[in-house]
Amino acid sequence: MSLPIPLRSDFDGPTLRRSAKATKDAAQARRLLARAEIYDGGSRTDASRIGGVTLQIIRDWVLRFNARGPSGLITGKAPGNRPKLNDEQRKALAAIVEKGPIPAIHGVVLWRRKDLARWLFEESRIEVDETTVGRELRSLGFAKLSVRPRHHAQNEFELEDFKKAFRPNWQQSRRGSWRAPRSNSGGLTKPG
Repeated sequence: MSLPIPLRSDFDGPTLRRSAKATKDAAQARRLLARAEIYDGGSRTDASRIGGVTLQIIRDWVLRFNARGPSGLITGKAPGNRPKLNDEQRKALAAIVEKGPIPAIHGVVLWRRKDLARWLFEESRIEVDETTVGRELRSLGFAKLSVRPRHHAQNEFELEDFKKAFRPNWQQSRRGSWRAPRSNSGGLTKPG
């Protein structure tokens, strides 16, 4: 059986208990209380029972605590995947969206995410999904705008004539006609 990893000597049990009481992070408080148990002479098995974890995780917490102190016991955010586009490619994407497509060159009259993904592949040989393009555009400050659907045979001039030919169908109601009748009882009334 190997020897346990020693803890830092600049902390003690009561200090860690005070830190656990002061923190707003529940996971960090649990980890600090498990460390305090070890500082007070308890076994690592007792610390794992207090922390609700295995001995291997207690060992990992000791390593993190020794390296960074109490802040090493805070659960950090995972770094995630490396972004596919760099700053230069993002600027090029913003510029092409601002300029708009040239139908003779790009083959489209309106940018779609699918078209921009294809453009990125042609320009930079980076294969991105449509959702990634949408996420990048949102981060650059662009909003998705939808064009109102229009019938292919719609004639704008006839539409305007049609609108002018008909008068509105509504009439102003009489004064007070929208109010409900009042009853003295304040509740339901019986008919008759």
